[in-house]
Amino acid sequence: MKPKKNPNAEIGRNSSLYFMLGLTSVLFVTWQSLEVKVYEKESKASEIVQVMDELKEDVPITEMIRTTPPPPPPSAPDVIEIVEDVEEVEETVIESTESSQDTYIEDAIVKVDDVDVEEVEEEIVVPFAIIEYVPVFPGCEIYQTQEERKECFNQKVQEHIKENFTYPPAALDMQITGRVYVQFVIDAQGRVTGIQKRGPDRLLEDEAARIISSLPKVKPGQQRGKAVSVKYSIPINFIMKQ
Repeated sequence: MKPKKNPNAEIGRNSSLYFMLGLTSVLFVTWQSLEVKVYEKESKASEIVQVMDELKEDVPITEMIRTTPPPPPPSAPDVIEIVEDVEEVEETVIESTESSQDTYIEDAIVKVDDVDVEEVEEEIVVPFAIIEYVPVFPGCEIYQTQEERKECFNQKVQEHIKENFTYPPAALDMQITGRVYVQFVIDAQGRVTGIQKRGPDRLLEDEAARIISSLPKVKPGQQRGKAVSVKYSIPINFIMKQ
């Protein structure tokens, strides 16, 4: 059986040729569009200058004020009278107080008898350990040797501390304990002076100073037959009993 379609009328016979022609034409157009050069046109800029008319200002007319001239000074009298001074003024002559080379100053002669020389006694403070004659505490007069009096003095001071000792209530509440080192001087009159203290708290230091300041007056110590000040040191322990 023969086909009814005409072989010359087949559409897809030359499709590849048409495809190649279309592709070639598209590439050509694309290439030409890329090769085209576009030049910018020169722009002409126009400058506009506005010229304004000159400003005219109206100057106000000022009026001149004329003042009357001052009157002329009084004319001098024809006759001048001379008046004598009623009171005579004495001129004060001020003499110069500066000295010159010709000025002679007399030497002041002072006699030795006219000069009062006051003897200033230097206070000597001797440590308790090396004093020649130790201070005598009341009740220690019965001892003769210096070693016995030193021992008696130490014992009496310790007894005085125990009898007058009072633990500060504030220190008890805060449970403050420790040792206070006290140093004081027994002067030439046998009185306690110059108390110095060092401890863990001010409350304990104040109590230690109070106890030492209440020491009785003693017989002062002597060095080379003369009453002198004696330095003494003692520690005071503040201990709370459990």
